[in-house]
Amino acid sequence: MGKGAGCMPSKNRPPPGATDKPSPPRAAENSSADVTKAAAVSIVEDRGVDSRPVNISFPPPADAKLKIFIVFYSMYGHVESLARRIKKGVDGIDGIEGFLYRVPETLPQEVLEMMKAPPKGDDIPLITAGQLAEADGILFGFPTRFGSMAAQMKAFFDTTGQQWKEQKLAGKPAGFFVSTGTQGGGQETTAWTAITQLAHHGMLFVPIGYTFGANMFEMEEIRGGSPYGAGVYAGDGGRLATEVELSLAEHQGKYMASTVKKMHHS
Repeated sequence: MGKGAGCMPSKNRPPPGATDKPSPPRAAENSSADVTKAAAVSIVEDRGVDSRPVNISFPPPADAKLKIFIVFYSMYGHVESLARRIKKGVDGIDGIEGFLYRVPETLPQEVLEMMKAPPKGDDIPLITAGQLAEADGILFGFPTRFGSMAAQMKAFFDTTGQQWKEQKLAGKPAGFFVSTGTQGGGQETTAWTAITQLAHHGMLFVPIGYTFGANMFEMEEIRGGSPYGAGVYAGDGGRLATEVELSLAEHQGKYMASTVKKMHHS
């Protein structure tokens, strides 16, 4: 007993009023689930780990495919025929997938009927400017109007102001494919004048050059297309794309897909 202190109870002695009867066993302590939980808590506390739940984001799977958007306007179906064949070429490259999209029509239905434009199918969705940022590469297709792109495609590009402001498309590879009525109708100038759209967005123009090989020098039949991209001659509207023109479109799809793949694996 120390000086000035009262009697201190022994740590080994039960407090007054306590009985010697053993406490009944607690059922919770005999639960295997509780034992497991307690062990887990103990491990977390021993390692100093924060036991609060956290949100964990996982990277995309390694086999996730790169996306190439094939965005087009087609009044009579000529550009659409190229677009579908381009998708076949894109899908033929391992690890790449092509997606077809239409841009919105700007002409009223009664005008389209007067122009004898066939109805558009429902299997290809419309695209908005905001969706372009999701693509790893983009191929734009459109008919010519006096040597430059049709108003419907220009109207779509005019909706990309927010993407330009935020530089959402900068660095994305892109290319063109076109349709003209005649040989002098703008197979090259239609793509050439469209490059300004890519330049202002900081996109990377990917022409096909002469990578199509000997078919680029074919002189035995009329063929659309140029070093700028695939093309088709529509004539008065009744001429369909030839197999050579469609093959060039498929080649452009493969070429763009291969280019995008190299860029993402370099």
